[in-house]
Amino acid sequence: MTIKKISILIDSKQETATLDYDERKSCIDLTLESGWTKNFTGQDIYECLGKIIKELPDIKFLCKGAKVNVRPSSMSSQMTSGIMAYEHKLGVRATRKDLVNIFDYDDKDIINDPQMQTNYFFRWLESLKKK
Repeated sequence: MTIKKISILIDSKQETATLDYDERKSCIDLTLESGWTKNFTGQDIYECLGKIIKELPDIKFLCKGAKVNVRPSSMSSQMTSGIMAYEHKLGVRATRKDLVNIFDYDDKDIINDPQMQTNYFFRWLESLKKK
């Protein structure tokens, strides 16, 4: 298991969440400062993070994996268990320089429903067809 600490906002108060994840089992044990803890599983770590975000919509997770425009490709999901993902820009094909670690800090365009990321991804795909 690997431990990552990320910043979160609960009622506009910044705290730290501890994510203890296992790439082989595709699971995350989330622990909040209050001591609350829960295990989340999925096809990869990115999906686990999405399940956390969906279950706790009142908490703002300040990381790349919670940005509206971040999503792993099939290959990055397989090779990095979803820990590395692409930060997409409408109308621009993703390249290696767009790869980000989903646990890296970010506070822009943070979502509280992973469906928003899926919707953005399909908008991004459509934007490439128009070029």
